[in-house]
Amino acid sequence: MSFFRRGGSKSPAESDPAALGRRGERIACKFLKRSGMKILARNYDCPGGEVDLIALEPAEKNLDRCDTLVFVEVKTRSSDYYTSPAAAVDRDKRRRLKKAAQHYRDRRNTDDFAWRFDIISIVIPPGDDPRIEHLVAAFR
Repeated sequence: MSFFRRGGSKSPAESDPAALGRRGERIACKFLKRSGMKILARNYDCPGGEVDLIALEPAEKNLDRCDTLVFVEVKTRSSDYYTSPAAAVDRDKRRRLKKAAQHYRDRRNTDDFAWRFDIISIVIPPGDDPRIEHLVAAFR
């Protein structure tokens, strides 16, 4: 059973970049949940920046041998013809993600958790199934 919409032409939502981004975030949430993660926050916003998704990866699912906070940037495009969606996570975006992650960690008791930054790159070609690429520990 697929949770993705199949076939058809480009819907009005797919021609709107914000709607495409929201759809990508929904797909990313489902993808992470199916891989055993728990979603802790969506669109965590603070003065330093914003994180699309914050997930908890249980110790048995990773090599750190402890629960891991995963700060996820989701990039969704209708095509990767010119560049991959992940390429949009430049130095400035990484800096803002790090600030937002630190803000989140400072306000919660996270000393017992490992943490990392992932990128989920989603390409949703009009009328086709989404392609998902999960870059684990994409940057430090």
